[in-house]
Amino acid sequence: MHENLIKKAKQILTENYQPSGFTLPCKNLYPFQWLWDSGFIAIGFAHFDMPKAKQEISTLLDAQWENGFIPHIIFHTDTDTYFPGADFHRSDLHPLSSKKYKSTGMTQPPVTGFVLEEMYNISTDKEDLLTYIESEIDKVFDNHRYFYEQRDINNEGLVYIYHNWESGTDNSPIWDDIWATVDSPRYDFKRRDTSHVDASQRPSKREYDHYLHIIEIAKEHNYSDEKIAELSPFLVQDPLFNAMLIKSNESLIKLYKRIGNNEDKVRQLEQWQQLSMTSFNSKLYDEELGCYIHYDLRNNKPLRYISSSSFAPLFANIPDKERAAEMVNTMMTKFGNPDQYLCASFDPTSKRYNPKQYWRGPVWINLNWMLYRGLAQYGYKNIAERVKQDTIALIEINGFYEYFDARKEAHGEVRAGYGGNDFSWSAALLIDMLSD
Repeated sequence: MHENLIKKAKQILTENYQPSGFTLPCKNLYPFQWLWDSGFIAIGFAHFDMPKAKQEISTLLDAQWENGFIPHIIFHTDTDTYFPGADFHRSDLHPLSSKKYKSTGMTQPPVTGFVLEEMYNISTDKEDLLTYIESEIDKVFDNHRYFYEQRDINNEGLVYIYHNWESGTDNSPIWDDIWATVDSPRYDFKRRDTSHVDASQRPSKREYDHYLHIIEIAKEHNYSDEKIAELSPFLVQDPLFNAMLIKSNESLIKLYKRIGNNEDKVRQLEQWQQLSMTSFNSKLYDEELGCYIHYDLRNNKPLRYISSSSFAPLFANIPDKERAAEMVNTMMTKFGNPDQYLCASFDPTSKRYNPKQYWRGPVWINLNWMLYRGLAQYGYKNIAERVKQDTIALIEINGFYEYFDARKEAHGEVRAGYGGNDFSWSAALLIDMLSD
């Protein structure tokens, strides 16, 4: 039924794949390897080229630091086409950073655990895939241990992010409240993203000042987790980030049990999982809003805004059925207008909503993929199907863009897909959705 779409999606992934064993998110705009992009890309490749899926994850994990940390960008090539690049980030300042690869000193949502399980489920040769997983899984476990030992300052099972880029939802309106408390210097720099795409669709110059300021603080202290926790003006418990960690915990437990002889690691994961689930549900759920929200650790207050991240816990089996029903009601009331595609990245009823500007409102395929899976497993088949069909429609109308205008009226004579085109995770996750 969608043979041409699948053919095009496979072509995009194959053309974006690099000889050094990773896939560009898209050409020109993003010329390196990104953590969560690679995870989603591997899921797409698993359907038609498992060797590339394996190599994608192996290359990512090869850049892991000695303390278990996995950076959010790995700079495989020297190029000045992206800012801020390797020379700005200076990962070498950390004594345990990779000696083989230059990278950032930030991470991204920890998707790798559940990606390995997805690859196993897709695989037609389970024995071969389990052998591969066995060769890599301890690195993912070490990454989770890093989070619980270094990023959980209250020992409550909820890890913090110290930079908005770690959230994956870079310029979400949720962060506006934090930026209002930060007096960042005004930096002189030349951005590269706005030379490739419309500047009005990207974060502002002042937002970039804040982004660079946080990195400068981290660099000043050699990316010490202890100093970052003490000094970063941005310190947030993010429901999307923590839901991905919980989902990946669940996957690692299942995979270790399949492999066998890993009782100690399973027991540790189960302890982390129990604490995480309990704190997630008690601290991050907002009864009045009917969904999960972010918590600002630096200013010690909840950030009471609704975004697509608020519903990601459905994918990770976090809410009970009653709470899931409240969440779905919130989503459909706020985001489910028939004139809108599901699911906008930020509350369309908010004054801060911007349907064209990066994470301030547009639809993103990776969040839709999670919502599709989450809604289906809680029994909301019709709404899950709407998310799937909306995703297909956005790509059919516009092409495989990075993100899309949520307003149906915006699509037609002009394209309402924004950011990079021939975007790898849009292609990869559409392949997976259409395989169901």
